[in-house]
Amino acid sequence: MVMRTDPFREFDRVVWQVHAPSGTWSRPAPMPMDAHRTATEFVLSFDLPGLSPDAIELDVERTTLTVKAERRPPVTGDDVRTLVTERPLGVFSRQVFLGDGLDTDRISATYEAGVLTVRIPLAQQAQPRRITITDTERA
Repeated sequence: MVMRTDPFREFDRVVWQVHAPSGTWSRPAPMPMDAHRTATEFVLSFDLPGLSPDAIELDVERTTLTVKAERRPPVTGDDVRTLVTERPLGVFSRQVFLGDGLDTDRISATYEAGVLTVRIPLAQQAQPRRITITDTERA
């Protein structure tokens, strides 16, 4: 139900670090994600520490879920001299391709302690169910 979307992301990160113009925001690292499925829903958890919920956008179009978030420098101004910048800044974005067996009309999301949790219910026809077997010899 989930596909990784960018096998060359680590290569891009290394190239950016080597060739990034000085004074630019750091290019964000990929957004860490966990995913699991229960009998009734598909759950995605994204690590987005230090962001407010209004800095996060969550969109779904057909079977593509897009998560975007932006982290800005905490302090700016002419009198501010940055000494160390290790936390990635800028726009984070991640797309997840969802299977057809999910009910994308009923997606819900919560944000707590720096973790965005997205819950997508399984469509009724995709939920596991037991099939009754009839004994044709006794009928």
